[in-house]
Amino acid sequence: MQEMTPREIVALLDQHIIGQNDAKKAVAVAIRNRWRRQQLAEDIRREVTPKNIIMIGPTGVGKTEITRRLAKLTGAPLIKVEATKYTEVGYHGRDVESMARDLVEAAVTLVKTSKRGLVEAEAASRVEERLLDLLGPSKPDWDDSKDEEETRKAQKRFERTRNKMRQMLRNGELEDKQIELNVDQRMVPVQVFSNMGMEQMDLDFQNMFEKLLPRQSRQRQLKVSEARKALIEQEIEAMMDKEAIHEEAIRMAEETGIIFIDELDKICGPEGGSHGVDVSRQGVQRDLLPVVEGTTVQTRYGPVRTDHVLFIAAGAFHSSKPSDLMPELQGRFPIRVELQDLTRDDYLRILTEPTSSLTKQYQQLLATDGVEIEFTRDGLAAMADIAWQVNQATQNIGARRLHTITERLLEDVSYDAPSPKLGKTAIDAAYVRQKLEKITKDEDLSRFIL
Repeated sequence: MQEMTPREIVALLDQHIIGQNDAKKAVAVAIRNRWRRQQLAEDIRREVTPKNIIMIGPTGVGKTEITRRLAKLTGAPLIKVEATKYTEVGYHGRDVESMARDLVEAAVTLVKTSKRGLVEAEAASRVEERLLDLLGPSKPDWDDSKDEEETRKAQKRFERTRNKMRQMLRNGELEDKQIELNVDQRMVPVQVFSNMGMEQMDLDFQNMFEKLLPRQSRQRQLKVSEARKALIEQEIEAMMDKEAIHEEAIRMAEETGIIFIDELDKICGPEGGSHGVDVSRQGVQRDLLPVVEGTTVQTRYGPVRTDHVLFIAAGAFHSSKPSDLMPELQGRFPIRVELQDLTRDDYLRILTEPTSSLTKQYQQLLATDGVEIEFTRDGLAAMADIAWQVNQATQNIGARRLHTITERLLEDVSYDAPSPKLGKTAIDAAYVRQKLEKITKDEDLSRFIL
């Protein structure tokens, strides 16, 4: 984990997310506390548990984005789950412990990616030798009974031929040449799970099911450029120490893992509900409690403890409130931050300030077709104003409304590109009004289109 101070973390989050300083501070302190915990003596370190967070706010104000960016900044494994996907044991749905297994899977992917860089060069070297074996003449079986001088000459001829092909291979002269390659395949068609009604089965059970099926190898005719990719993946897989990767992934999940539980408000059920969905809601909370408190979950890579996993929950809490949760579960989320509705100024800042703002994304996308888009200041202000108005008049979906508006605004330009007559297109206030005014004035129409 990078040793960033809370101020540094917030400054980095500010580059991508507008406003919501309270939430940024809360997550920044939570991440810094993880680093602080690592500096403690072993006896006290075991006692320090993460201070889990509940983010309260409407959709589209940055709850998910803050968590996602945080995980990316720190290199921590992150999974995002929806509380409504889980049900109490005995009901149809996912078991809450599966979120811990998913977290370990995410950690394994991160560790593999980091280890990959360490072996790629060696793997590429091995693949070059394998391609030369497939492309060139086979290495002669030197006959010891031959004259030494003759054997030496044969060896030199072979090396000259191989070196010449090596140079051609490195120069890209053999990329389209066809070679025959054995490719391993495990026969697990998606239809098998679908036909058996097991699309939602646990990853552990799926993996066990896959192991029962035979691995088949078949020969394929591939271009050298395609074969190289397949061979590099085979070599990297063979060079990695799977046991070491799995152990490191479990440690990473336990020490730095983040589980983001969205729509927590949807499982707030009235205490004492006796039937139907309320039983499941209360049941999910009861099943969730030990996972958040800290328990051991069995995964395909070994047992993982959730004691020091950071849980960040989120919900709009329009028709319920955090106090509707079970008291025991409330106590496991001691930090609560409220995210504010976005204002007109926030929408304008979202369009202009982030390093990968929506307007910059569209400019880069259309530039690939030779179309230059210029967003003027008054045009951006008009877009922000419409986003705010539509959110107030219809369902408030926060910053996601800007995606809908921008897509509608640039629909014709995107459709006509590439076209020399487009040239440089200015998105000013007049252009925005021309494209969107009719829709925004008709509230029923804007509900469907924007």
